[in-house]
Amino acid sequence: MSDMQNSPETPEPIFPAGVGGDAADPVASEVTSDTVMVRRSPRYGRFITLGALVGAVVALILTFAFSGQPIEGQLVQFDKGQVFGFLLLFCGVIGAGLGAIVALIIDRALARRSTAAIAEHESTHFIDD
Repeated sequence: MSDMQNSPETPEPIFPAGVGGDAADPVASEVTSDTVMVRRSPRYGRFITLGALVGAVVALILTFAFSGQPIEGQLVQFDKGQVFGFLLLFCGVIGAGLGAIVALIIDRALARRSTAAIAEHESTHFIDD
């Protein structure tokens, strides 16, 4: 037994202004299909960012790896912040470049596994008299 008073009603479709939903409006529908290649690819931005972060960690390790004692006869002395800045500049760029190269290698490896698929596009429009 079903209770018709408590059953949910199916909502009527809502059409935008100027677009009729009447049965009197003739509608044409076209379906086209294309063959497309489907494959996975890495997110290059994430690989480049990860490479730059690894480069920053390497710069931090290299900054504190050395004693920081001036060499005899050295005219210019840099504090640890300046050394870290220089190393961050170089190691960050090198790390970002290596991250991009790794992403390209992964992209080439995944390109071999590409498959063909059929994509269908349906367009519906009202026929003007």
